[in-house]
Amino acid sequence: MFELTGSASAYGNTQANAVQMAADEINEDGGIDGQEINIEEYDTQSDEAEASSVATRLSTRDNVVAMIGPALTGPMQASIPNANEAQVPLISPSATDDGVLTNEDGDVHPYAYRTGFTNSFQGGALATFANDELDAERAVILGDNSSDYATGLTEEFTEAFDGEIVSVENFSEGQNDFNAELTNIEQMDFDVIFVPGYYEEGGPIINQAREMGIDQPILGPDGFGNEIIYELASPENMDNIYHTSHFVLTSDDPDTQDFVANYRENFDTDPDMFAGLAYDTVYLLKEAIEETGSTNSEDINTGLENIEDFAGITGTFFF
Repeated sequence: MFELTGSASAYGNTQANAVQMAADEINEDGGIDGQEINIEEYDTQSDEAEASSVATRLSTRDNVVAMIGPALTGPMQASIPNANEAQVPLISPSATDDGVLTNEDGDVHPYAYRTGFTNSFQGGALATFANDELDAERAVILGDNSSDYATGLTEEFTEAFDGEIVSVENFSEGQNDFNAELTNIEQMDFDVIFVPGYYEEGGPIINQAREMGIDQPILGPDGFGNEIIYELASPENMDNIYHTSHFVLTSDDPDTQDFVANYRENFDTDPDMFAGLAYDTVYLLKEAIEETGSTNSEDINTGLENIEDFAGITGTFFF
């Protein structure tokens, strides 16, 4: 269940591709304990209400044994109650908000998982990079203050940044003209701009900043990690741009190189980190099923809980 249309479709489609590719590989290799994987695919339309509806449809009508997706935090949060109710594991490859897997009391949702790192991890990592690699002493933050994703990243960056936050400017989701915000910061004394957002806004911000002569380094989170940002920013403006990533395309790891080669062969393009996370998620699920020897959803959930040192192409992890 991915965002195949709507504002996050660039993430959802690459993840859906990777899920199907992983399932095909496993099936060609004899399946899981001799059983083939069947994929039931739905579009969440990048909408929280639709994601909730899809989770119900998959877990109750289609009787799937586990669900993979959605890509984003909001749709994931909207889907979790239905996964808990149906007792069917739901694994998001890339919902990075720190609180997405816990309820308001801080208790872990019993049937919800993710394979990506958290906002606090990447927000802090970006600040450390600004401190240690860019020697930045003064930073400007330009983000969407209505987004949990952006506000969480901003909080963690601010806490970990050793220097001074000169200014915090805000924009709205879907905005494509940032000249007013950039004009506000143009005359300020700063060393780096942090843009906690997605490629849809990150690309135009980079483009317009560079056209205005703002040439300081621009930092972004994993939301920058899609090739469409090059089209939105223009390739000539992509110098001195840094973002966090769950996956390194040029890794020397043999499994990673096999994945990259297979993805290129299947889809005639390079995989991004979202594809890498989704691919790992299928193999993670495979391991949980094999460890329990069962395709019962509750047994699979127990298998996921007990995963230790799962070695994927995006890293080694456990729950």
